[in-house]
Amino acid sequence: MAIKSFQGIRSKEENKKKYNAPILVEDYMTKKLITFSPDQSILEVMETFAKHHISGGPVLDKNGFLVGIVSEADCMKQISESRYFNQPILDKSVERFMTKNVETVPHDMSIFDVAGVFDRHNRRRLPVMKNDILVGQISRKDVVVAALKLTSQSWK
Repeated sequence: MAIKSFQGIRSKEENKKKYNAPILVEDYMTKKLITFSPDQSILEVMETFAKHHISGGPVLDKNGFLVGIVSEADCMKQISESRYFNQPILDKSVERFMTKNVETVPHDMSIFDVAGVFDRHNRRRLPVMKNDILVGQISRKDVVVAALKLTSQSWK
C-alpha cells in the first residue's frame, strides 16, 4: 500500500501571500506631542496636563533634543514638598523634578518588543527616537490598541 501525503499541492513562492501588518512602534506611536522645556514652571506643566488630559510628556532643550521626561508622579513630588516646606508651587522649574535618565525606544522596534520593555520597567510612556531625534511617544495603551488590531495569523 502506498503512503499518501495529506499536505496537498504546494504553492509556488510567487503565489504566496505576503503579510505586511503594521507591527512597528512608528505605526502606533503618537506623533503630535505636547512638549515641555526645562525652565517651565511645574505649575504650568500641571495646568497643561489638566487642560490636555495627559499624564506626562517629553522635556526638550532649546535645540529640540530630549533632556528628560516629566510626569504626574514628578508633580506629586512637588506638591508633597511644597506642603512639607510650606512653599508655593509657582517658582519651581521642570528641570528640578523631571526624570533625566530617560529610557527611549527606536522607531523601528516591534510592538512585541516594546511590550517587553513596558513589562520589565515601570513606565507608562516611552519616547521614540530616530537618529537621536524625538519623533514620537508610545504608551502602554498604544501597544494594547496595536495588539487588538492584529489578526490571529500575525501572532503566530
